[in-house]
Amino acid sequence: MAKAVRLDKFLADAGKGTRSEVKKFIQKGQVQVNGVPAKKPELKVDPEKDTVILSGETVGVAPEFVYYLLNKPAGCVSATEDHNDRTVMEYVPSDRKGIFPVGRLDKDTEGLLLITDDGMLAHELLAPGKHVDKTYFVRVEGKLTVEKIEKLENGVDIGEKKLTMPAKVEIVGGSWEGAGEPEPGRVRRENLPEVYTELHLTIHEGKFHQVKRMMVAVGNPVIYLKRIAMGSLTLPDDLRKGEYRSLTDEELRKLKT
Repeated sequence: MAKAVRLDKFLADAGKGTRSEVKKFIQKGQVQVNGVPAKKPELKVDPEKDTVILSGETVGVAPEFVYYLLNKPAGCVSATEDHNDRTVMEYVPSDRKGIFPVGRLDKDTEGLLLITDDGMLAHELLAPGKHVDKTYFVRVEGKLTVEKIEKLENGVDIGEKKLTMPAKVEIVGGSWEGAGEPEPGRVRRENLPEVYTELHLTIHEGKFHQVKRMMVAVGNPVIYLKRIAMGSLTLPDDLRKGEYRSLTDEELRKLKT
């Protein structure tokens, strides 16, 4: 038997907004319970017996887990809380307890970050033995030569007991003839060095500052870094920095598979 809960909590848990946001929906008369306009957020509802409608749409029982895809901007940290910096959680307003970022992106790194409360899936994605692919758009100083690419693809020494696992490198732009058009990024063209390279780098580990350490190891320090894929998930072109959305059923199915 389901336990009766407050209307505002029921709506927030169902992903319809934060508690403060759904309270505004109730105040505006946008919420009905069993065909009657709800007037108070503290109204108790039974998810198994009561029909709750928000703006003409029936609200179902809150899902067991939630899955959000965030396009992380630079300047925030991948943590649930921090006393000094803004966190990624501030970009995903939710009153669900226990949601967290899956893995970490550096403070100055942008791009795809999964936020969920599904601990089992997070473990599957982050477990070292799983070797889940992570692809980054990387802009580095200097020209990335064939020899350097071979080093990255064979494993490089970043100061640990073992070399990094073999990576995949694809050159996508740069400042010399034949390098291709540069991809969009946070760094303005006038702030770029005279010679730079843009690449897609796919790794299978998650060591501390790994991409930056790998590029330093071959003599090409990172200027700009953005994660564009993790496992089967890819960063949507239409998701702006600081924006998030729920995973689609198809994205979740592929990710779990």
